[in-house]
Amino acid sequence: MKRREFARKLLGVPLAAALPIETAFAAANEPLQLPPGGSITDVPGLKVGHHTLTERPTGCTVVICESGATAGVDVRGSAPGTRETDLLSPTNLVEQVQAILLSGGSAYGLAAATGVVKWLEEHHLGYKIGQGVVPIVPAAILMDLGVGNFKIRPGEEDGYKACVAATPGPVAEGNVGAGAGATIGKMFGPKFSMKSGLGTASAKIGDTGIVVGALVAVNAVGDVVNPQTGRIVAGARSEDGKGYRDSMQAMMHGYRVAIPAAANTTIGVVATNAPFTKTQMTKIAQMSHDGYARAINPVHTMGDGDTIFALSTGTTQVKADVSAIGAIAAVVMSRAIVRAAMMATSLPEFGLPACRDYVNS
Repeated sequence: MKRREFARKLLGVPLAAALPIETAFAAANEPLQLPPGGSITDVPGLKVGHHTLTERPTGCTVVICESGATAGVDVRGSAPGTRETDLLSPTNLVEQVQAILLSGGSAYGLAAATGVVKWLEEHHLGYKIGQGVVPIVPAAILMDLGVGNFKIRPGEEDGYKACVAATPGPVAEGNVGAGAGATIGKMFGPKFSMKSGLGTASAKIGDTGIVVGALVAVNAVGDVVNPQTGRIVAGARSEDGKGYRDSMQAMMHGYRVAIPAAANTTIGVVATNAPFTKTQMTKIAQMSHDGYARAINPVHTMGDGDTIFALSTGTTQVKADVSAIGAIAAVVMSRAIVRAAMMATSLPEFGLPACRDYVNS
């Protein structure tokens, strides 16, 4: 959709009466630049699949590790919706997972994990017990029920279809999978929010052979900020449609708002091919939240269920320092978050512009 047409629909006025496009959408003097990309599937041993319910929109995304992956998790938001996170505690029995599921649909979306379990069992992937297997599939959901038809949310069939679609190739970004219904910048209410989505990034670390990747669905109450420039990429829009409110700056000046519980949540996965223990992966998951803090402001609020899973496929035997990989994972995660906002597509039927329409020429 052309920007002038989008402006007319978004503002609800005839085209001739609309604000000049250069005024209404110019939030900065220089065009935004996408952070370095890549995919979490650049980490050997991983496949990613999306299933998107375009009729709402919502969806789910699965990260499959067919040979198993050592995993940790860290939950920082205060309104989480998760499954099998206790199992990832370093004190608990199972060492490896076969998949991680990220889903829209709030608590209803956790049902999609059952479809992932079904697909994995059909492929004989899981924790071996007797003559069979029990697939281990931790999951996290985000709250996107406010976009479109509340009754449409990912279920068992959708989780299964995401597995069928999984490949080791490049991962689609934007309005796909768990990011299909994601929005950001909701501190001033939904009418000033923007469309976000799903992003991914990776980094190959020198000549070590180590790869670190990240995948994230960004559905935050706060604004998305490029850590390299400090510039708001997408977030709460100004009332006059001429830029951003800067949610954190408004709070610093005394602004207060009631945030509905469980209305947000950013959920993601970081991964590496370096071998680590469950305890070390838990630490890497913790450190990866620094990426959230750098690229989302504010973050980890009472209305967010922010969660990060960390995976080690162990396909390289290079021994890596856990602190170094945790720090790198935070950088890669911050890139994926910015990409999630910049790769999103506007939903004018819901009054939700995306970064590409609101800022870029």
